Amino acid sequence: MERIDATNRDFKTINALLRESGGPCTLTHCCGQRFLAAGMAGKTLAIEGVPGNALGAYLNGAEITVFGNAQDAVGDTMNAGRIVIHGSVGDAVGYAMRGGAIFVEGNAGYRAGIHMKAYQDKIPALVIGGRAGSFLGEYQAGGVILVLGLHDDGKPVVSNFPCTGMHGGKVILRGDCSEIRFPKQVHVRAATKEDMDDILPYLRTYCELFGTDETALLDAPFTVVVPDSSNPYRQLYVAN
Repeated sequence: MERIDATNRDFKTINALLRESGGPCTLTHCCGQRFLAAGMAGKTLAIEGVPGNALGAYLNGAEITVFGNAQDAVGDTMNAGRIVIHGSVGDAVGYAMRGGAIFVEGNAGYRAGIHMKAYQDKIPALVIGGRAGSFLGEYQAGGVILVLGLHDDGKPVVSNFPCTGMHGGKVILRGDCSEIRFPKQVHVRAATKEDMDDILPYLRTYCELFGTDETALLDAPFTVVVPDSSNPYRQLYVAN
């Protein structure tokens, strides 16, 4: 595997080296460089260190694995591919993503999955192993968001104002979520067998990636949040 040292290199130089590489790459000593692997397809990249904002923005089929934390807007508007974070992420992970999958071992900041949407046959997925900050799934229009709450810190699996303006897609939270306040424009219910069958591939992938016990993960209730079919937000954002 080719190794690229990020020390004293800006994102333009690093991305040029990634595009020129003939195979899988490991980026070492990464320290806050933004826009890494933006728009790339057909690449396999491992990152040692902490990438900056908009890692994998507009990603179009590449595979990115970060062995550490990542900053804001991971997977911004990504179209295809996969991003795996062995740590936590900042705000707005999966912003407007319309395809591919993001797996976060730890926690996510505010506005995870904001404006996420499905596109044709693409169903984006965002899986957060820990907890999510406020405004999870804000204005979500499609795709699947899973928050597992595995790293118990005594706080709810999601913070304030989840699913505000949601008009499509599905949010699934591990736990009964009775302590969480949701907006009136969504339906909140216990997960059905069909729901669990749909998300099981994502849960199994999470367990494989991060060494989590599948039996323990499934030994809990799951809560599903979907938009109300008469949701006024849908009338604002979706053409009739």
